[in-house]
Amino acid sequence: MEYVKDLRKLVGTRPLILVGAAVLVFNEKEELLLQQRPDGEWGLPGGLMDLGESLEDTARREVQEETGLLLGKLRFQRIFSGPEFYIKLPNGDQFYSVTALYESNDIVGGSLKVDGIESIQVSYFPIEELPKEMKKNFRTYIECYLKGYN
Repeated sequence: MEYVKDLRKLVGTRPLILVGAAVLVFNEKEELLLQQRPDGEWGLPGGLMDLGESLEDTARREVQEETGLLLGKLRFQRIFSGPEFYIKLPNGDQFYSVTALYESNDIVGGSLKVDGIESIQVSYFPIEELPKEMKKNFRTYIECYLKGYN
């Protein structure tokens, strides 16, 4: 995240293109892991790529930081990008998100816990009973996955 902070010092709030990853993590019951963020909305674990990191490394790191779980095998689903993924934050920062979506049920270690910063709650949900309070982009990722849009 220091990379983005350094860029912001140079460009202010002007739009950036930021690359990241999100992961559909399933347990043995085929339930989907979601995290509740401090704003109260639910979403998939994920976040922005650090310099020198691969998208797969980003996906695993973010899942570990936000949920406490260590993932093994990841299955790439698709890239989400375009004007519908433009975001303007409350502080005025603007960016276009380019997100690689992965899926995994290969939990190789760790234990489910919140980080208290990006996650205030983590829980598995049956795919047909997802919370209503979900960020639009995450709902889009899940819907595309369910429809098989790769």
